[in-house]
Amino acid sequence: MTDQMMWRKSSYSGVNNDCVEVAHIPAGFRKSSYSGHDQNCVEVADLPCGAAVRDSKNPAKGHFPFPAAEWSAFLRTALR
Repeated sequence: MTDQMMWRKSSYSGVNNDCVEVAHIPAGFRKSSYSGHDQNCVEVADLPCGAAVRDSKNPAKGHFPFPAAEWSAFLRTALR
């Protein structure tokens, strides 16, 4: 994975310094190996600078991205 994502000014930003930056997240979500065998599962995706998780029942509702350091700390804690 690369260290950084490519951020750009959103077209919805104003003309002054108050702006919103966005980045494309090239995520290929897959079922987590810690999910159950039924339809209710967590999906994970590798990001250029971390990982993302989402609910498989509601993928259109978005995802929650984690920076690499926090994702690694989460996995260390969860796998104890």
